[in-house]
Amino acid sequence: MIRHFDLHLPHGVHLACRAAGTQGPRVLLLHGFPEAAFVWDDVMLALAPQARCVAPNLRGYAGSSAPADVAAYRPRHLVADVAAAIEALGAPVDVLVAHDWGGAVAWNLAAQRPDLLKRLVMINSPHPATFLHALRHDAAQQAASAYMTFLCRPDAEVLLAEDDFRRLWPFFGDAAWLTPAVRDQYRAAWSRGLTGPVNYYRASPLRPATGPGDLLHTLELPDASVTVRVPTTLLWGAQDKALLPVLLQGLERWVPQLDLRHVPEATHWMVHEQPQRVVAAVQAALQAARV
Repeated sequence: MIRHFDLHLPHGVHLACRAAGTQGPRVLLLHGFPEAAFVWDDVMLALAPQARCVAPNLRGYAGSSAPADVAAYRPRHLVADVAAAIEALGAPVDVLVAHDWGGAVAWNLAAQRPDLLKRLVMINSPHPATFLHALRHDAAQQAASAYMTFLCRPDAEVLLAEDDFRRLWPFFGDAAWLTPAVRDQYRAAWSRGLTGPVNYYRASPLRPATGPGDLLHTLELPDASVTVRVPTTLLWGAQDKALLPVLLQGLERWVPQLDLRHVPEATHWMVHEQPQRVVAAVQAALQAARV
C-alpha cells in the first residue's frame, strides 16, 4: 500500500511524498522530467517487505513547494532539499535511487555529501562532467539535447499544456506501458503546474549553447566537486534517444566505484518498462550496504 505525507524541511520547503514499507533499511527514490513520484510505486511496493521506501515529488512538482524564481531551481537548492529530506528521514539512506533530473541531483549530492548515503543506483542520468564535455564537443548529443532549448522558452509551460499536453506525450515515444491509467496519472501531475519542472532547464547551464555568451562555454567543474566515491550502480538503457552512449565515456574518472550495466532493449523510461530490473539492482545494493 502506498502512503502519502508532506515532508516539511527546516529551510521552509515541503515535499509531497509517497512511501511504502515500514521497517528495514531506508531507500529514497528521485524522479525525473516530466514525471512525478508515482513512477516509483511498483518499485516501492516490490521493495516494501524488506525496506522503508520514500519517493518525494521534487521541488516544483505536484504538491511540493514551487518557488516562482527560476534561480530557486539551481543545483545547490535542489541538493539542499534532498540532503535535508535524508536528514529528516534518518541519515544516511542505505540506497539512493534516481533517474533523469533526479539523477542530476543525486550525482551532485553523492559528490558533496557522501555521508548521507551508502549506495547509489542511477538510471539513465548523465554525470555532469561527461554531459558538459558532450554538450561542448559531440554534435550528436548536442542535437539529441536540442529539446532543452524549447523547454527554456518563456512560454514553454503554456505550450506544453495545450491540447491535452500534446507536446509532452511524444517524450515517451511509442510506449506500451503508457496505458490509459498511467496517462491519467501523468495528466493529474501535469495539471498541477509545469512551471516548476521547466524551471529546472531554465536554471541549468548544462544545455546546448545558443550563443557565444552561454555559460556552457566557460563553466568549470573541478574534479573534487563532481567525483562520486560512493559505490554506484548505473543502469543504462541503450535505446535512449535523448542521452547517448557518449555520456558513458570516461565516466570511471569521476565515479571510481562504478558498476555499469547496459540494458540493450531499454529506453530512457526503464522505470516503467522494466521495474523488476530496477528492483533487482536496488536489492543488490541493499545487500551490499549491509556488508
